[in-house]
Amino acid sequence: MGACLGACSLLSCASCLCGSAPCILCSCCPCSHSSTLSRLIFTAFLFLGVLVSVIMLSPGVKGQLYKLPWVCEEAAGSPVVLQGHVDCGSLLGHRAVYRMCFAMAAFFFLFTLLMTCVRSSRDPRAAIQNGFWFFKFLVFVGITVGAFYIPDGSFSDIWFYFGVAGSFVFLLVQLLLLIDFAHSWNQRWLNKAEKSDSRAWYAGLFFFTLLFYALSIVAVALLFIYYTQPGACYEGKVFISLNLIFCFCVSIVAVLPKVQDAQPSSGLLQASVITLYTMFVTWLALSNVPDRKCNPNLLTHFGNGTVLAGPEGYETQWWDAPSIVGLIVFILCTLFISLRSSDHRQVNSLMQTEECPPVLEATQQQPVAVCEGRAFDNEQDSVTYSYSFFHFCLVLASLHVMMTLTNWYRPGDTRKMISTWTAVWVKICASWAGLLLYLWTLVAPLLLPNRDFS
Repeated sequence: MGACLGACSLLSCASCLCGSAPCILCSCCPCSHSSTLSRLIFTAFLFLGVLVSVIMLSPGVKGQLYKLPWVCEEAAGSPVVLQGHVDCGSLLGHRAVYRMCFAMAAFFFLFTLLMTCVRSSRDPRAAIQNGFWFFKFLVFVGITVGAFYIPDGSFSDIWFYFGVAGSFVFLLVQLLLLIDFAHSWNQRWLNKAEKSDSRAWYAGLFFFTLLFYALSIVAVALLFIYYTQPGACYEGKVFISLNLIFCFCVSIVAVLPKVQDAQPSSGLLQASVITLYTMFVTWLALSNVPDRKCNPNLLTHFGNGTVLAGPEGYETQWWDAPSIVGLIVFILCTLFISLRSSDHRQVNSLMQTEECPPVLEATQQQPVAVCEGRAFDNEQDSVTYSYSFFHFCLVLASLHVMMTLTNWYRPGDTRKMISTWTAVWVKICASWAGLLLYLWTLVAPLLLPNRDFS
C-alpha cells in the first residue's frame, strides 16, 4: 500500500500541484484554461484511485501482503488478523477495491457538498475548486488510509448496495453522453455535407450506421450462442429478445415522418449507437448470471486446497472480457465529462453545463478563443459547469468502477465472492431505462410542442 501511495505522490508532483494561476511555481504544466485543467486533475485523482484498485486486485500483491509480518499475523486454524482487530482480508482483493472506491466516493462527495451553489469564480470556494492541489491530494491520501482501517463487519455488504445504486445511475449517464455524441456527430457531418456539396459525408454516415447495426446483430447472435442453452437459460433468452425488440421499435420511431419533422437531426445513426450500447449492457448483465450453464465467465476449481466460491463450486474471474471493456468505456465517458460541453441545450441542462459560445470576446484577461464542443473558461460572471454536479458525477463514477472491477460480485465471507441476480436485474433495468430515455428525446417535441427542444 505504501508503494502505491508513494507512486501516487510522485505522479502528483509530476502533474504540478499548483493553483489556478498559470503555473507560476511549475513550468511543466500545460497551458490550459482553469475550468478544463481543474476537471482534468480531479479526473486524474479518480484514475489514480482506479490504478491503486487494479494493483490491489493483482494476485502477486495479495500474496506479498500475506507474507509481510507487519501486515498480517496468521494463527493456525484461524483467519488472518491485522493488529487493531481488522480482518486482513479487507485489505486484499475485492474488499480492498471496496475501501479504495469508498475513499474516492467520500472525497468527491465532500467536494459535492462544499461546492454547492457556487455561481462564479468570485465565490471564495471557487479558489478551492481550482487551486490548493497539494492539500487536496493530502486529504485524498488521508481518506484513503482511513478507509483501510474501517472495521469490516457489515461494511462491504452495505457498501455493495451503494455501489449498485450509483452504478445504475452512471450507466444512464453513459447513455446520455452517447446520445449527445451521436447527435453531434450526425449534425456535424450533415452540415459538412451541405457546405461541401459532397455525398462522401452521407456515405460515411450510412457506413457507420450499417456497421453499428451489423455489430449489434453479431452481438445478439453471440449472446444466444454463449449465454443460452437449449431447454435452459430462459431468463437470458427473454432479456436478449426483449432488448432486440425494443431496439427495433426505437429505430422505427427515430425515422417516423413526424419525428423527423420535429427533429431533423434525429436518424438511424443515433439509433444504431443506442442499439449497440444496449447490447453491450445486456452482455454485462448476462456475464453476472450465477449459473454455470448460462454464463461461460464462471470457472470451476476443485481440489488442491482451492476454496470454492459459490454454492455450486463456481469461482469468478476478476479480470474477464466484460470487465475490461466496461473499464475502457468508463474511462472514455469520464474523460468526456471532464473535457466537453455539449452543443445541445437539453444535454447541457441535464449535465449542468453552459452552452459553448462560438467565439469568446477578446479582453485584457482572456484572448479570443474558438470553442468547438470543448469546455471553456469564462467564469467571472457565471461558472461554465456546475462544480457540485461534476463532483457528484465523479462519485457515481467511483461507485461504477468499484462494481466493474469486482465484476458486481457481492462479498460473502472473507473467502467468497458470490454472484447474485441483483447485478443482472440492475443492468437489464438500466438498459430499459436508457431506451426509454432515448425514446423520450424522440417524442418529447411531439408531446410538448410548446417547449423549445432545439
